[in-house]
Amino acid sequence: MYEQLETYFQQKLSLTEAQFAEITALLTPKSVRKGELVVRQGEVGRYGAFVAKGCLRSYVIDKKEKEHILQFAPENWWIADQNSITHNEPAMFYIDAVEDSEVFLFGSAFFQKLQAIGPEFQSLFYTLLQNSVRSMQKRLISTLSATAEERYLEFIHTYPTLALRLPQRMIAAYLGVTPESLSRIRKELSIHK
Repeated sequence: MYEQLETYFQQKLSLTEAQFAEITALLTPKSVRKGELVVRQGEVGRYGAFVAKGCLRSYVIDKKEKEHILQFAPENWWIADQNSITHNEPAMFYIDAVEDSEVFLFGSAFFQKLQAIGPEFQSLFYTLLQNSVRSMQKRLISTLSATAEERYLEFIHTYPTLALRLPQRMIAAYLGVTPESLSRIRKELSIHK
């Protein structure tokens, strides 16, 4: 599990053994079983996670008990209710494990302490933050203006390894369509190949 984390950071920047030791001191390794909650909507979220193995997701449940998935976090992704962690406010969404997963939990001060390890981490933090904002903006625009087929193709582009790993109902909940509609989309796309 630590090898996955080290590889992730080494791909982003040059990392000394001492720096990696400082990073791991800020993180808590945890095995998360499929279906286990990491963050509960309405409660103050104390942790976010870096996924070393498996997949987490963030989602909300509306008043009609319909699930809306906001994000998946497969290997090498970060996931958190950043507002809850940073401002000590109730979480806006749930985060749970879609598969049995190995994660590193981080608390509210993680990114500030990470920046103190070395100046190169300031740039990494800024890049992660920019990527998160960019991703959410693209997702919002897609949700508001793209067709279901276009959203599915974007899902495949964003999460190339997940189409075969996730239940159809979860992909449908991410896309904002019914599982039956997703089946039709998949069938139509396979015909046009």
